[in-house]
Amino acid sequence: MTTLLARNARLFVTMDNERREIAGGGVFVRDNVIEAVGPSETLPPTADTVIDLRDHVVLPGLINTHHHLYQSLTRVIAPDADLFTWLKTLYPIWANLTDEAVYVSTITGLAELALSGCTTSSDHLYIFPNDCTLDSQIRAAADIGVRFHAARGSMSLGESQGGLPPDRVTEDEAFILRDSRRLIETYHDAARHAMTRVVLAPCSPFSVTPDLMRESAALARAYGVRLHTHLAETIEEEAFCLETFGLRPVPYVESLGWTGDDVWHAHCVHMSAGEIDLFGRTRTGVAHCPSSNMRLASGICRVLDLRRAGAPVGLGVDGSASNDAGHLLAEARQAMLLQRVAPDRYLSEAPGGRGGFAGHAAALSAREALEIATRGSAAVLGRDDVGYLAPGMSADFIALNLNRVDYAGAWHDPAAAVLFCGPRGVDWSVINGRVIVKEGRLTTVDLEQHLPRHNAISRAMIEQE
Repeated sequence: MTTLLARNARLFVTMDNERREIAGGGVFVRDNVIEAVGPSETLPPTADTVIDLRDHVVLPGLINTHHHLYQSLTRVIAPDADLFTWLKTLYPIWANLTDEAVYVSTITGLAELALSGCTTSSDHLYIFPNDCTLDSQIRAAADIGVRFHAARGSMSLGESQGGLPPDRVTEDEAFILRDSRRLIETYHDAARHAMTRVVLAPCSPFSVTPDLMRESAALARAYGVRLHTHLAETIEEEAFCLETFGLRPVPYVESLGWTGDDVWHAHCVHMSAGEIDLFGRTRTGVAHCPSSNMRLASGICRVLDLRRAGAPVGLGVDGSASNDAGHLLAEARQAMLLQRVAPDRYLSEAPGGRGGFAGHAAALSAREALEIATRGSAAVLGRDDVGYLAPGMSADFIALNLNRVDYAGAWHDPAAAVLFCGPRGVDWSVINGRVIVKEGRLTTVDLEQHLPRHNAISRAMIEQE
């Protein structure tokens, strides 16, 4: 058994049930589980690994609930397009993906996430041309050391059948279901503190059939795994669903069994009050992706109303081709700021308007944004072992050194400073009891060696098209 002691933090933010913030706090870890949290003088005096976090703020590891890691190969393409135009521009380029490209881009994307404070990430890989497999993503996540929820995405409704993607990037539905079963049986770990879980994730209402949605839900529930898809992202999606299915996006997925506490949807920008109430009653989760929604001019998710209704809301960076970054701490800042400029009509049903949620003047505080990125995201992924720091929880935490010009004058409130002062990379990240980022550098991957290969693959894919 190995032990790790992190101590003397300027501020140790637990996000536990009492929301304790401990000046001079620390954590003692045995193997991959937290054994004790508290003032440093109350913890064991030594361990196999000791980290002095004097002048640091410590937070629970951030959790990313929606991403497309392969898109780090195709950033800043169609930068001024809406979603459907952007997708139609990129589908032909993504048709050039290879299994090596999947592995390499996953390493790149997870490295970017880890350096920005992410310790657990979901990824939605829904395009499998050529020899691409989800297995290579899972292998990459293990190599870099990030806790990983691998979503087996799919597209089966091509242009010839009235869908959006070209036929050459779609798959046969019988094969999709067989491969989904194989991946669950091979990789899914339902145990507490698991590093790898599998999710079933048909891509969107405009790229799969109702039959695949129903069959995927039945398969997932037979195995006890979660369901994920895109939903209500744009007005164009709403028009497609009304024309094709005679229903708005939310009633459409409800009719297919895609609500409940084992389901989460990405974006959920265009939802009525009744649909928000449905998500709250059924505990259907939402991955909020503010930067992507802004980049594609999709709109603003009604985060406050969803939270008031009781729907779990987590944070997602979305794909690196629509963000165009994978900085999760920056995404938490974006979520905080975007709710402060949301139209008043988004909050029309909230008593007290913008200040009604927690008695403060702003729509969303820094601590609430951090809560969405930790506890909220954990709830969306169905995990009770990550998201806050307490005995018995997984040993996932991050630390940022306050001795930077960025935080000068903000030491009186380090927890808020990490968002308000402009997010930087983390100095330390411990995942599953293992140091993954040490003094601002990854310990598991040599990025100087890795990035030239990533950029070569990116160039070849784009030039090939």
